[in-house]
Amino acid sequence: MKNFTSKSQKIGELGEEVACEYLMKHGFAILERNYTKKWGEIDIIAQKGEKRYFIEVKSTSVSSLDYIMNNDNEGEYKTKRPEENMHPWKLKRLRRIVETYLIHKRLGYVEWQFDLLVVYLDMDKRQARVKVVDNVIL
Repeated sequence: MKNFTSKSQKIGELGEEVACEYLMKHGFAILERNYTKKWGEIDIIAQKGEKRYFIEVKSTSVSSLDYIMNNDNEGEYKTKRPEENMHPWKLKRLRRIVETYLIHKRLGYVEWQFDLLVVYLDMDKRQARVKVVDNVIL
């Protein structure tokens, strides 16, 4: 396991823990975490039914979760959204690492999809919210 020292690394690790709990609560089996090659990393690899899910987790610390979600669960963002960090070059690297995983595990044809989980952490209240952006095109 990695040793996280900076504040942002600790927030990222906590966000991944929250994401794993969220996924397991919703019927996913966590197969691997932090699958790493020199050209990239997948935060979480999970399975539900016969489908594999490759999941990138973006976490951020907020002062209050109250402004993150309104009644219809759509975000009311007052700051830059973490998912905005998913640049085309990042998506290309993620595609390459997914392909590497599929070849390395000799899975042949397996149904898969790439999802983004955004985790908002209110450190003062010790609360979290998870937003799922599913089936991102790589």
